[in-house]
Amino acid sequence: MFGLGMPELIIILIIVVLIFGAGRISEIGGAIGKGIKGFKKSMNEPDSLDVTPDQKEKIGTDSTKKPIEPK
Repeated sequence: MFGLGMPELIIILIIVVLIFGAGRISEIGGAIGKGIKGFKKSMNEPDSLDVTPDQKEKIGTDSTKKPIEPK
């Protein structure tokens, strides 16, 4: 596909270790894994937005608020 063999991958890995450090690579991998897991979870969950007629009727009909009278 890209023509990357084992020597090229080893060189890329060495460059990544030099840039980020050995300890930081595990943190980056964990963050990427959590992001992918969250994305997959959100794709499989149904939408939680449910607007029922009762909620629509309650909007703007609060009897405790008095209308503003013009001066």
